[in-house]
Amino acid sequence: MIDAHGLSDRGPVRKSNEDSFISDPTLKLFVVADGMGGHSAGEVASNLAVETIESFIRRTEEDGEFSWPYGIEPTLSFPGNRLRTAVHLANRRVFRAAERYDEYTGMGTTLVGALISGKRMVVANAGDSRLYLFSGGRLTQLTRDDTWAATVLASQAGPDGAVPHESMRRVLTNVLGAREQTDVRVTEHDLAAGDSILLCSDGLHSVLDDSSMEAVLNTGATAVEIVSQLIQAALTRGGRDNVTAVLARYQGE
Repeated sequence: MIDAHGLSDRGPVRKSNEDSFISDPTLKLFVVADGMGGHSAGEVASNLAVETIESFIRRTEEDGEFSWPYGIEPTLSFPGNRLRTAVHLANRRVFRAAERYDEYTGMGTTLVGALISGKRMVVANAGDSRLYLFSGGRLTQLTRDDTWAATVLASQAGPDGAVPHESMRRVLTNVLGAREQTDVRVTEHDLAAGDSILLCSDGLHSVLDDSSMEAVLNTGATAVEIVSQLIQAALTRGGRDNVTAVLARYQGE
């Protein structure tokens, strides 16, 4: 059993919401995408990515006969390969749309997704949208940001740990749609009854630190209430970006 809820807010500044998400306890699929690009292209990119992933996961849930256009990764489970393939297909769709239409040139989207099968959770991500595991009252980030700070600058920090200006630290090094082939990080994790997973765009985690999010999750409120409280807290603390959060509670088999 999984109890889940997702919510997205445009925020106080942006004219449109370039975030997209899916929260589907029946498919046990949860995704957050944060698009980028002018002329509403970011919104198009994130929508295309989420739609493509949902379509492939739904099709492979219902039909046992399908192809693996990106091959099989032997180190991953069957659900792991399903999510990996779905993300690659999403990248191809966004990339081709950007190539076909001039107004979409340069568009892309971050992506974080989770697919649960039994007590096993598959996580895939590209960009800086994140997935956290909330277990035993503690919040742990399971994804790694694809940003300059995380992938390049951390190893070049000075003796005091200093890194360049914040604007450079958050430059993305990997997103869906930027090139024909993308890097997709896929990991698998065991869940225990009572665990929760939180997926969010950087509109949330760039404003609320882990301890602030953990405090809200520890209130014991419903998934609907927690997601609403997290988003409102980000906006109250000065968040200006689109902000999206999806919370899924795993109740066990």
